[in-house]
Amino acid sequence: MKIKRQAISLDDLDWKILEALQENAKQTYSETGRLLNVAHSTVYERIRKMEQHGIIEKYTTVVNLEKVGMKYITAVMTIITDPKESEDVAEKLSEFENVLEVYTSLSEELQIIAKVVAEDQSELHSFIAHSVAPLPGVLRIRTSIITKKHKEEGLPANLNLNVSKGSRHESIALED
Repeated sequence: MKIKRQAISLDDLDWKILEALQENAKQTYSETGRLLNVAHSTVYERIRKMEQHGIIEKYTTVVNLEKVGMKYITAVMTIITDPKESEDVAEKLSEFENVLEVYTSLSEELQIIAKVVAEDQSELHSFIAHSVAPLPGVLRIRTSIITKKHKEEGLPANLNLNVSKGSRHESIALED
């Protein structure tokens, strides 16, 4: 990992470690090191530095709620807002426990896109009518109920986005 003018650049090993963690965050440093043919201390130091610099934000568990008998529906809401109020609306939406993701988007008008879960359609309707619609700045709400999930993944660790004008292949160890 290398920091240059506040931008962080990851090398191939950093990316391979991230990919291994995304596959199985429970594996030990030794297991990751064996997988990548590097010392466990190298894996430990790289992970520690990525955590310190906010590259790794948290470790989490994905629970399949259907397998434990919990029924729920997922919906994606597109909320058209008054541009002066959009940041406040996005922040308020982020505070609700049943709102999983919140994004702002700019097309011909400013939109907020939110992924929401609810026990059933009645609960979803109640949430929209009593919690979202009354928010200052909300002009329109379009809701799409997800009927089938084909894929749900995090950002792939091997995705090369050429961050900060540099290739992800360049870098040296971060100097503190």
